[in-house]
Amino acid sequence: MLPRFLTALLLGGAALVLLTFGWPQLFGLQNSWVVAHAVSLRGLGVAVAAAGLVVLLLLTPIRPLRRLAGSLGVLLLLFALGNAAVLATRGIGVAAAAATETTTASARATDDVTVLSWNTLGDEPGAAAIARLALDQGADIVTLPETTEATGEKVAALMREGGRPMWVHTIAFDQISKARSTTLLISPDLGDYSVSNPGGSGPPGNTNVLPTVVATPIDGVGPTIIAVHAVAPINWEMSNWRSDLDWLADQCSGGNVIMAGDFNATVDHMSGRESAAEAVLGRCRDSALATGSGAVGTWPTFLPPLLGSPIDHVLATPNWQTDSMNVIQSSDAAGSDHRPIVATLSPR
Repeated sequence: MLPRFLTALLLGGAALVLLTFGWPQLFGLQNSWVVAHAVSLRGLGVAVAAAGLVVLLLLTPIRPLRRLAGSLGVLLLLFALGNAAVLATRGIGVAAAAATETTTASARATDDVTVLSWNTLGDEPGAAAIARLALDQGADIVTLPETTEATGEKVAALMREGGRPMWVHTIAFDQISKARSTTLLISPDLGDYSVSNPGGSGPPGNTNVLPTVVATPIDGVGPTIIAVHAVAPINWEMSNWRSDLDWLADQCSGGNVIMAGDFNATVDHMSGRESAAEAVLGRCRDSALATGSGAVGTWPTFLPPLLGSPIDHVLATPNWQTDSMNVIQSSDAAGSDHRPIVATLSPR
């Protein structure tokens, strides 16, 4: 049996680690390596804690380990309950599904905007699947990280044939890796747009490693539309990842912005970058949080949604309200490791 001092030290250390993984914002560690990864998978964390709790319960009959196993079990239980509470507060999709079911085509106002976003893992689903989904959802804006200009043009052609023409804007940092292309489709009904950051990588003009498309209305009327792709927080890209989130927060400091795409970040990672009430990044609010689906994972598709990470977002400034938001699970076998998301926004 461990001496009381070592037992107390072990339990104290375990409690500190679990608290850090459960709410890293308390220590300002939400953007730190390892911690950032742990907090991005809260649902999986609950499952792992539950499995650990079962193992510890099996050890409690062993007298020398009973007290230690019981104390560790209590800590794991508190960790699991805390994460479950956060997930429940952010929403597991029930409210979002109800809102989608009650939204009818006739109820949709002409000035509403439907935004579809899908990281296609380098064009993997194919133009036909992307166009079909966009047409089915009635998308006015389609943001496609890891999608080349050629595929974007094919999608636009198919959507035009389906009665919904789109303008195509693409930024590619190179022609070697499809991941370094981002494509944005915008309905002509929203007006004429131009890309205000056409080349180069890194701030002040773009995200660092993977391109983000910023489109502004030529006549100055209408929202700035941003197709986002921030780099993933892998060990050697942590600095670029944090810089990307800072830059994206700056892009959402205006008065009329809609941004969507693969942020490679949950709202935990965005903490500290908000500059307005109810905002998560700059002045932008999260559509998933607004509709009760903020805990539904968009990546990876091989995990159940509530065990995955919600890193794809539709964000908008306060002049827009979210009428519906949905994480689309029917495309899990389409070839991408991300689930598409769709949100309908209306002006306040």
